[in-house]
Amino acid sequence: MPDSTSTLRFWLINTFGWALFCALSLAMTSTFGGGASSGGTLISVGLGVLLWGISAGVRALALRRGWWQREFGALVLRLALAVLLGALLAQLLLTAVLQPALALGWVDFGGRAGDFRPVARLAYLLNTVLLLGLWTALWAGLHSLRQARHAELERLRAEAQRSALERDALRARLNPHFMFNALNNLRALILEDPERARQMVTDLSRTLRHALEHARNEEALLADELAVVRDYLAVEAVHYEQRLQLHIDVSEEAAQARLPVMALQLLVENAIKHGIAVCPGGGEVRISAQCRDGLLRLQVDNPLGVATAGTDATTAGHGVGLAYLRSQLGRGGRFHLQPLDGRMQAVLEIPQCARP
Repeated sequence: MPDSTSTLRFWLINTFGWALFCALSLAMTSTFGGGASSGGTLISVGLGVLLWGISAGVRALALRRGWWQREFGALVLRLALAVLLGALLAQLLLTAVLQPALALGWVDFGGRAGDFRPVARLAYLLNTVLLLGLWTALWAGLHSLRQARHAELERLRAEAQRSALERDALRARLNPHFMFNALNNLRALILEDPERARQMVTDLSRTLRHALEHARNEEALLADELAVVRDYLAVEAVHYEQRLQLHIDVSEEAAQARLPVMALQLLVENAIKHGIAVCPGGGEVRISAQCRDGLLRLQVDNPLGVATAGTDATTAGHGVGLAYLRSQLGRGGRFHLQPLDGRMQAVLEIPQCARP
């Protein structure tokens, strides 16, 4: 059902449209019909009023019966039939008023007799069908465009909600494992190294605070994502100790570039899970980023573990996290994995201009 705003807008436009028809019809009758007459005035005003009510009735019937939920052909057929029946009803009612008024002498055509022959009646009907049909086509077209726009907005809203749910589900899947390791390591540090335990609590609290602050954002600055990753890696370093080394090379311009929330976090987690965790001696996670010609190129690479040494780049990287990342890149964004010189490189390219 239409909302009150669209209903009010229709009534205003419908009233203005048929009032304009009445005015033009009276002017044309006066100019080209041999002068104004009471009969011509009755026809012009009466037909305008009847079509005003009938057009509103066609709209109400179409909306109440859900014609726009049917196929296009069925919609057009129903509208055409409604226009034909409406025009016929308008002519019957107008004739039912006009003929008695002429017979009683209430109206006249300036000394001319009214033409009520079958051929003339058919011409009147076709003229009315044309008027009502054009008006209905105009209204139906505008309504269809509005419905298409609303449907697109609903689709985009549902897609955004789905993306948010995917992001939340991904966080729910990743965080418990991270928290489990972090709390176990913290428990061990409390007695062994209280000072380091306090620092770990600080790093962990910052990591959680960043996660909460960015929970509903779709994009973030690379500098902010780097801050989150540094805190995350500081916590993970307690678990991996000397097996986890970090090298960051990010230009100042790239640090101000925007990318999907959690994009860098996902790449780093992937590097640790499939590189550092499976290499007996650990290794170095390298993060580099440059921004050239409006394109951010972010690269995260890690040593290839035994289990991933033979990984084919065409089949690698199909986990939940990386699949989510690919879905967030938008138009023009690219992501690919490639093994090179004993390391796995994850490369993310994101345009910084005209992004959807």
